[in-house]
Amino acid sequence: MSKAWEDKAKGNWNIAKGKIKQKWGELTDDDLDYVEGKEDELVGRIQKRTGETKEKVNEYLNDLIN
Repeated sequence: MSKAWEDKAKGNWNIAKGKIKQKWGELTDDDLDYVEGKEDELVGRIQKRTGETKEKVNEYLNDLIN
């Protein structure tokens, strides 16, 4: 996950979380609990629930900042 995404997530997490849930409706609020420094764990939870690859998840999260 990129540093830019991590910075955005800290400041705008509720907005980002809403967009992530729009993309992957099967995710719950518990799946999307964001803890600073645990970004890889977040990506892993998204992967497990959606079946997406780590690369696809990271690509989507990075696109959120653009």
